[in-house]
Amino acid sequence: MKTVLSLLLAASSLFAAPPPPAQEILEAVRLQQAQQDLELQGQLREGETIVPFRLTQTGPVIRYNFSDPDEALQLRLGDNDSRLEEVTRSGVEKITAAQFDHKVRGTGITYEDLALKFLYWPNAKVTGENSIQTRNCWKLELKAPNRQSQYSNVWLWVDKNSGAIMRMDGYDWNAKLAKRFSVVSGQKIEGRWFLKQMRIEEFDPGSGKVKTRTYLEIKK
Repeated sequence: MKTVLSLLLAASSLFAAPPPPAQEILEAVRLQQAQQDLELQGQLREGETIVPFRLTQTGPVIRYNFSDPDEALQLRLGDNDSRLEEVTRSGVEKITAAQFDHKVRGTGITYEDLALKFLYWPNAKVTGENSIQTRNCWKLELKAPNRQSQYSNVWLWVDKNSGAIMRMDGYDWNAKLAKRFSVVSGQKIEGRWFLKQMRIEEFDPGSGKVKTRTYLEIKK
């Protein structure tokens, strides 16, 4: 009996498929993000504050249009990097790393969060797999290449089937949890999976308690 059990364990170990390389998973995430063509209404909601916006996407170019006052933030997803821009009547201006800690309309989302820079970090590895919202996900650890980021490292959970980001935990440079992005629900739009609601939580580094909670919500 012992011999049969040993053979079964050896066989299961032999045929267990290894995870794909982390960079291959990140490439799939970037591709998933850049494959949409749509125009939707959305809002940022934090307590009693509601910030409506219009989301338009043409392939790798994603634009968030705000009003009162008018403002547009535009994200370009490239093969090797992303570029976040501010669009005004006078033209298009690149948002620099020095501006990445600026909050979007005073909410818990920063310019760096919108820029998705962590999807391009070279130091990444797959650490395992977990179930998030019943979805089977790869778990990745990403390390910032320099101190231009507000995060020293990021833990990322990526849906194995769709390549969608299901959760992100960002840690500050003192190894304290700073922010958590969690997909609450999704929806299908024109046959593709798309975000419906995401919760963004900012944490107090001293107590570890939630400091602010913002919801990003997309409507068809």
